[in-house]
Formats: sequence, C-alpha cells, structure tokens
Amino acid sequence: MAVRFPLPPSSLLPSKIVHSAMGFFLTLVLTTAPSLAGDPFRPTQSRHIGDKTEAAFNQVFRYGNYQAAATILQDAIASETDEPLAFAMQASFAYTNKDMAGLATYAEKTLSAAQRLVSRDALRGNLYMAVGHFLEGAVILSREGTVSGAPQALSKLRRVYEYLDKAEAISPQDPELNLIKGYMDLMVAVNLPFANPEQAIARLEKNAAPRYLVDRGIAIAYRDLKNYDKALTYVERALKDTKENPELHYLKAQILRAKARDDKNKQMMETAIAFFDQALAKRDQLPPGLVRQIERERRNSASSLI
Repeated sequence: MAVRFPLPPSSLLPSKIVHSAMGFFLTLVLTTAPSLAGDPFRPTQSRHIGDKTEAAFNQVFRYGNYQAAATILQDAIASETDEPLAFAMQASFAYTNKDMAGLATYAEKTLSAAQRLVSRDALRGNLYMAVGHFLEGAVILSREGTVSGAPQALSKLRRVYEYLDKAEAISPQDPELNLIKGYMDLMVAVNLPFANPEQAIARLEKNAAPRYLVDRGIAIAYRDLKNYDKALTYVERALKDTKENPELHYLKAQILRAKARDDKNKQMMETAIAFFDQALAKRDQLPPGLVRQIERERRNSASSLI
C-alpha cells in the first residue's frame, strides 16, 4: 500500500514543504556510478537514462562537484532532449542560483519531455510529470509569494501526487519511483505534526535505490526530527559510499553541532567545526550560496566555543 499523508493546509505549504523540498530536490534524483545499461537505479529491467545526464548527476551527488556538472549538463540538455531528468536538473540549478526565469523555463521543458516520454515509458514519463508539476509549484511561489501563491501551489502539489499515483500503479516497487516519492513523503511527514515519519522511512528502506541516497535522506529526516544519534548512524553509512562529497561532510557537521549543543559537549562541537572545514576545503566545487551558508554555520559553531 502506498504511504499517503493528508495534504497540509495552504498556510503550511510554502514555508514547511515546498521551499524545503526545492532545497532537497537535487537529492531526490541522486544517481550512483554509471552502469552499462545507463540506469543507476535498477540492477535488472533497466531503463535508458541519457549518459550525459547521468554523468552530470554523478558529478553533483557522488562527488559534490557542481561546477563540473554544469558543463556536462549543458551538453545533456542539448543532445538528450527526450530525457526529462536533464531538464529537471537544470531547473534545480536555476533555483539554487536564484534564477527564477531559468526555473520557469526548465520546469516547462521538464513537463514537455515527460509528456513525450509517457508513450515510450509510462512509468518514468508519469514520474517526471510529477516532478515537472512540483517545479512549476516553486515557480508560482517565486512569482506570487507565499501568501497569494499558496493555493495555486497546493493545487500543483495535488497534481504531483496524481502523477506519482499513476506511476505507482505501473510498478509499485520501482526503485526510482520509491526514491522520489519516498523523499516527498518524508518531507511532508517531518514537517507536519500529524504525520508518521517512520512510514516514509520504511518506504525508502524497503524499495528505494541507490542505497547511499536512501541513507542520506534518512539522515536528513532524523536530523530534522532531532534524533541525532540515528542521524549520525545514517550519515556515516552514506559517507562509506560517497566519502568525497563535501555536502555529506556538511550534513555530518550540522548533526554533530546540534547534538553538541544539546549535550553541551565542547569536544563534539570542535569535531563539528572540523567537518565544516572539510566541506569548505572543496568550496570551489560548490554553489556560492551554499558556501556562504556553510561558512555562516561554521562561524556560529566557533563562536559558541568562546
């Protein structure tokens, strides 16, 4: 049975779900190292995903190298025009760079590519129709604001789940579907008091892939739930497979800092600062806005030691 949470009232949607979800969107479609079949999600019954699209994802999510990914992605959107994942990736880059016009353009292109894909691959076509509507919800909020835009964004969220349900009806245990839907369910569950995060976590654990993305998502959830011991367990698991990714060092630093504050543990706070520094050692790979955020959190952590 599908994990289903009631949709929140529009007053909760912008600040607690849509904006948080856009911040995590890149991680929704994380891939592993390339496979011969071009499908990083499915060891059997593989589906074609463009090689350049896959390579761009690997640069971002395995290595945390946004700069290398941006170059590869330009080739992907030019040559793999029927792969909606490439356009979704470009939309996410636009959002990260606060390029709202680019977000609107590539949200529309994601939907168009997904519509073309439906006739050849109904599972992935419907899945990325959901992603496209999700991106368009973010466009609405950027243009209309969180108050006037919330009802339209909520309507888009309903369309997201409509298409996710269509994809799930085709293959309920598909790893790519469960990865994306699991993350979405988890963000709803973490941010709403009446939802059950453990159901969403179980969904990710049971059917989603790749494993290191599952572990990363669950670590984020437990961080937000303030269960720092479990969050550390899962981020360590993710680091075993993606130890070169500075974003995972940043995530571990955040968890350690929060736990250090709760436990009033100076030594743990010093360890957190060391992980912030590991992330910043690869600042040239990361978006400028993310670098500034890491630097700010690092300064705040250091000031707590004074």
